Amino acid sequence: MTPDHASSPVAAIDCGTNSIKVLIGRRRADGTLDVLLRDSRVVRLGQGVDQTGVLADEALARTFAAIDELAETIRRHAVPPARVRFCATSATRDAGNADVFREGVRRRLGIEPEVLSGDEEAALVYAGAIAAQAPMPPEPVLVVDIGGGSTELVLGEGDGRRSVSMNIGSVRLHERHLHSDPPTAAEIDACVADVDAHLDASGVPLERTLTAIGTSGTIKTLACGVLDLAAYDRDAFDGAVLSNVTTTDFVDRLVAMTVAERRALPYMHPGRADVIGAGALIWSRILARVPVADHLVSEADILHGMAAAIEP
Repeated sequence: MTPDHASSPVAAIDCGTNSIKVLIGRRRADGTLDVLLRDSRVVRLGQGVDQTGVLADEALARTFAAIDELAETIRRHAVPPARVRFCATSATRDAGNADVFREGVRRRLGIEPEVLSGDEEAALVYAGAIAAQAPMPPEPVLVVDIGGGSTELVLGEGDGRRSVSMNIGSVRLHERHLHSDPPTAAEIDACVADVDAHLDASGVPLERTLTAIGTSGTIKTLACGVLDLAAYDRDAFDGAVLSNVTTTDFVDRLVAMTVAERRALPYMHPGRADVIGAGALIWSRILARVPVADHLVSEADILHGMAAAIEP
């Protein structure tokens, strides 16, 4: 690594179905990352994609406006274009007009966006979460990321991994099943049945899990609720070990709330309040299948995996 590259910051941008997130960091000599900034915007890029198969014009407008803001942030931190990585995930994978989105990213950031496959997304999620664990917890380790359009499950042991990217996420399942406010028992049952069917077909042996790690915004927000935090506090939930039973009990209470009641929670992002019920049900059903009593919440996620993979 040359001195210039060693001191040059990197930027990783993850554009998902519900939110767009950025991490700017500086790589230490030992390869670890000092996080200089982390930020996110709820843009709902995947609005209606499950039904229409295309990215809506208003969703593209919201996302491009957010990318304009992130581009300015990256310039202020003097991140060279060669050190910026932009990855898009579920909504862009599924959209018939993804070329419009890619061209908009090129114009705003001057870089080629990557549309990750499900396998690539799962690998980066796992790499980001595992890199933050020292010492390594008991294996096999299950890493879970619940996004707006997809959910990644990765079970790793040594150099081996079993992974899947399932087409279930908080936005997708909310639009598909949870139409009432609060959702009816029948809607919840239909959502749970959809989740269970995907888990049954996942091919990932969750029953072998010895350590479970959750990394996504849904899981972190649920951790804030379980910990009864007065705000969304990364320092408070990062590394927290939470009871699965306590978490699933909280999920039941959250799903029964109205959107207005969820928005009133001090740690709840207003753009997540309507769809988090579906994401919470995914997490609850996963926790019901693992043979461990608790799970770890990790701030390190796909952004850390992306940043670590930027060429020095």
